[in-house]
Amino acid sequence: MSVKRPPSPALIPNPFIKKRNLEWTITPPHAELPTVPSPPINPSASASASSTNRSPPTTAAIESGSAEIDNHLAHFTTHLASHILPSSLPPALSISSYASLYTAAAGNAHGAHFVIHQHDHPIAGTHYDLRLQINETSSASWAIMYGLPGDPNSIRLNRNATETRVHCLWNHLIETASSATGSLLIWDAGTYTILPRKSKHAPSSDPSSPATSPHSSPERRPAAAPLSSTQQDLLHAAFQNRKIRIRLHGSRLPDPYVLNLRLTKFEDAAGRAKGVGTPRTRRRRARKSEPQSQPETSDDEGDDEAVGDNAEDVPSGTDAPAHGEDLSAMEREIRELEDEHVRRTNAYPGAENTIGSVHQRRWYLSLDRRACGFVQSRKKGCSRWKLDQGPGSDSHNGDMPTSSTRNCTDHTDVDRGRLQFPFYVRGTDHERSAVTGRRGVDIFENEGVKNFTPRKGWTPVLE
Repeated sequence: MSVKRPPSPALIPNPFIKKRNLEWTITPPHAELPTVPSPPINPSASASASSTNRSPPTTAAIESGSAEIDNHLAHFTTHLASHILPSSLPPALSISSYASLYTAAAGNAHGAHFVIHQHDHPIAGTHYDLRLQINETSSASWAIMYGLPGDPNSIRLNRNATETRVHCLWNHLIETASSATGSLLIWDAGTYTILPRKSKHAPSSDPSSPATSPHSSPERRPAAAPLSSTQQDLLHAAFQNRKIRIRLHGSRLPDPYVLNLRLTKFEDAAGRAKGVGTPRTRRRRARKSEPQSQPETSDDEGDDEAVGDNAEDVPSGTDAPAHGEDLSAMEREIRELEDEHVRRTNAYPGAENTIGSVHQRRWYLSLDRRACGFVQSRKKGCSRWKLDQGPGSDSHNGDMPTSSTRNCTDHTDVDRGRLQFPFYVRGTDHERSAVTGRRGVDIFENEGVKNFTPRKGWTPVLE
C-alpha cells in the first residue's frame, strides 16, 4: 500500500499571475500642497477674446441671414474696396459714390435708391434683379431673365418682369457668391424718378427733351407733383395703379433711360391666386411651344392686350434653403416659422412689404423709346427708331446699327464707362460689376467657391 505524500513546506504560485506583476509595490499618497485660488473670470473679457479669435462672417452668410452684422455699409465698403480689379478704366461707380448713394437713401423717407443685380442662380438660372426702394428700410424686386432692353429696334423689345420677395435695403450693397445661391454682382446702381403717365389725349412733347431733363422748357414739362409726395409715394401710387413709368439715373445705363412697367388685370388676378395657394415642392417640366412674338405695348393700350412669353419667366427657386447643414429640432422649427412668415408677407426678415408686392406676379417691361430720345422714321415701308440729334447733327443723324453690326460691341462712353444705345446684356461670361469690375467667375474665386454648377441654356438677346 502506497504511502501518502507529506505536505509541501512552500506555497504553490498562482499560474494565472504573471511573474513581472509579482514585483508590484504600494506607495502611500503624497501630502497635499496648499492651492492658490485662481483669479475670477471676466465674462466681457472672455467674450471679446473669443470674438477676436473668430473670423468675420462671410458675405454669403450675411446675405442668407445666417449671420448678422451691425454696419452693413462699412462691412461691404471695405470688402468691395479690397476686391476691385486693376484695369485701365476705373469702374463706373466708385466706392465713395457707392457709399454716398446708400447713405443718402438708408433710413430716409425721401430715398429713391435702385440697384440691378446680376444673379447666376443654380436653380433659377441667370437673371437680373431690379430692386426699387419702397420705404426707409426695404425694396421691391423684379426678376428679369434677359436683363434690361437696350436696342430700340430689337424684335424682342419687351421683357417679363416677375415680382420676387421684398428685400432689406442693405441687400443693395451686396456682391457675393456661394455654391447654394450662385453669384451676385452689382450691374448698376443709382436713383430713380417716377414719371407721370402719358395720356393719348395730351399734346405730343419734344422727344429730345425728356420729362425730367433739366434742359426741358417750362411749358413742355409735366405738372409738378405736390411737394409732400416723395418718390416712394409716387412709386406706391403707380404700383397700385399697375402702371409704372420710371427713369433710372444709373452710373452705367444711358442717360436718359426710361422704362414702362405694366401689370394686366389677368396677371394681377393670377398672381394673387397663386400667392394664396400652398407652395409647390415639385417642379413641372414646361412643354415646348412655338415661339410667339411679343407685341409692342404702350400706355395707350388696354390692360388685357399685353401678351407675355412664358419662356422668359424666371423659375421660382431662389427661396430654397441656402444651406443643407444638419439642424436641431428647435432650429428647424424656427426656420420653418420664418419661412412661413416670409411666404405670408412676401418679405424677408427685417424688410416690410408696404407696397403690397405679390410673389411671382408677372409684369411687362418695355423701353420708353420716345422718352429715351428716339424718333420713329419710315423708309421703304420699314419702321426704324433713331436718336433725334436735333439741328446741327452729324451725317449719321443718329442711325442705329443694323443686324449685321449689332453683334459686335456695345456703344460705351469711354470716359465714364456709361453705355450708349444700342447696348446688349450678354450674361455672366461678359458682364462686369459697376463697382469692382469683377465678373461672376471672379466673385466665385474671391469667395472660395469651387463646386458651383450653373444652370445651362441662357442666351443673350442680340436681335
